[in-house]
Amino acid sequence: MFDTFAALLDWFGIVVFATTGALVASRKQMDLVGFVLLGTATGIGGGTIRDTLINALPVFWVREPAYLVTCVLVSCATFFLAHIPQSRLKVLLWCDAVGMALFAVTGAEKALLADAGPIVAVAMGVVTATFGGIVRDILGGESPVILSREIYVSAALGGAAIFVALAMAGVPRECALAGGFLVGLAIRAAALRWDWSLPRYRSRPGRTREEIDP
Repeated sequence: MFDTFAALLDWFGIVVFATTGALVASRKQMDLVGFVLLGTATGIGGGTIRDTLINALPVFWVREPAYLVTCVLVSCATFFLAHIPQSRLKVLLWCDAVGMALFAVTGAEKALLADAGPIVAVAMGVVTATFGGIVRDILGGESPVILSREIYVSAALGGAAIFVALAMAGVPRECALAGGFLVGLAIRAAALRWDWSLPRYRSRPGRTREEIDP
């Protein structure tokens, strides 16, 4: 039964990420083709890169084209419905947070199932959770969210790491997935709610010639 629930979570993550891609297209006032391109690239981009890196070929949506069809349908639906929410940016950010947390744990789990080590599994969780968004932002002419001051990759890293740690400790799969998802979502939600960010590099005055050659 839980396998079915986990599969539903994976599908939900695809739908959520495809929606975020289509919402970026709506903010850029693109046509239907632009919606489909951004929605599909966001929905399956991270998983495609993950499967390629861990040599799980053919990639998941080639094995199951229903993933690709779902992204197209969700993108088309968003084209007609994107005008409904008052703040599409707010919807985009929160949908993206849910999708990120879901893909962080499901991506890490798929890497473990492909016999990847724990470190690689965590890395693949981060790749799955963030690279679709990177492709979305680049295609949409936006600054990639992972390069913003908000905590994003750190949230995906935290969720994936917690899941892998719990899984390696023998915690039941459902508890490990739920724990990783909740941690990743909580970190990202807190960052959105309270504007959390990691310390940023600050430029320093250059050294004088006398300091270099005393």
